[in-house]
Amino acid sequence: MIEIGKRAKAAARAMAAASTGVKDEALAGIARALKENADDILDANTADLERGEAGGVARALLDRLMLTPERIDSIAGAVRDVIALRDPVGEVIGGRKRPNGLDITEVRVPLGVVGIIYEARPNVTVDAAALCIKSGNACILRGSRTAIESNTVLARLIRGALADAGLPGDAVQLVEDTSRESVGELMKMRGTVDVLIPRGGAELIRSVVEGSSVPVIETGVGNCHVYVDAAADVSKAIPIVINAKTHRPSVCNAAESLLVHRAIADDVMPKIIEELSARGVEIRGDEATRSYSDAVVPATEEDYRTEFLDLTISAKIVGTLDEAIEHVNTHGTLHTEAIVTEDYSAAQRFAAEVDAACVMINASTRFADGGEFGLGAEIGISTQKLHARGPFALEALTTSKYVVRGSGQVRE
Repeated sequence: MIEIGKRAKAAARAMAAASTGVKDEALAGIARALKENADDILDANTADLERGEAGGVARALLDRLMLTPERIDSIAGAVRDVIALRDPVGEVIGGRKRPNGLDITEVRVPLGVVGIIYEARPNVTVDAAALCIKSGNACILRGSRTAIESNTVLARLIRGALADAGLPGDAVQLVEDTSRESVGELMKMRGTVDVLIPRGGAELIRSVVEGSSVPVIETGVGNCHVYVDAAADVSKAIPIVINAKTHRPSVCNAAESLLVHRAIADDVMPKIIEELSARGVEIRGDEATRSYSDAVVPATEEDYRTEFLDLTISAKIVGTLDEAIEHVNTHGTLHTEAIVTEDYSAAQRFAAEVDAACVMINASTRFADGGEFGLGAEIGISTQKLHARGPFALEALTTSKYVVRGSGQVRE
């Protein structure tokens, strides 16, 4: 791990000085390599899936792990999207001319060496590498044992594309040691690693936040809510709830909890229950929700706090907008919350008072994504409030420095 850190530090210096054209050339090479080597990637991924199934890996995790030709195309497309983004490095954020003649500018610069600890999502290997390359950073990737075969092939292709473009392959390094010890060492590499980003379940994130001496940017779990307000348009509400829960239930921006205002519950709740049940969703609800269908099972307090990552949703009837906001702020994870309403003031209050990185008004929670926001790929959704919040994309991988130009001034 020490040697990996040294190589990453040296590579970070070269990446910080790399031109946009060279970085984009490397990214184009990555996108081509993914397409040209899709069979090798799928073979490695099949080995991971077979090992995961034999080891009893949960269905939701297997879905995150699985690659298909379509998903590889999508990953390559995300890399091409990053090429199209403006290079943030060197951008002048602000400036001023002082009375003494000093010219002061604040410019964007790379973070340096970014460590990323993540679970069984091989797409993160490519997304994270692409974003770090474009933003002039080096990255150390520590994926999970579950995806090691897929990640190894992907890292090899990425490093080859870097070398072909004349950039150091060590700008992207995969930690092939999947033991807990390697994570512990990475968390203690302060001075070599500039920032650490955990992406995964609540336990992984908590252990990194609590155990790291390296500064951590937290990408949180997603106990996301959809609140159907008294003034909701039913024709919008039902598709939004269904999409938010069932489009891809294993990801962090899927809805995990449904709140419905009592005034509209008779109109909308039976239809939502019918649609969700038809798609195999288990609904865990309060007494008022259960009154609409025997298919609804009793919800516990823990259910309202759970990120299911599966075809399960908690549900509750609320009497007021205030009750909905209080429930979201009590049980949510600061990720993404949605309101369905035609009442402008209710929408504004929800957006202002709900504590979350992303708030959706009359739209599915599934749009909480860097690509959908036009930011290119993302490393995750940052749920913290310092440095960056929301989709952790290109600009979030930079910081700033002040450059002061003088003509011989000294301070008196």
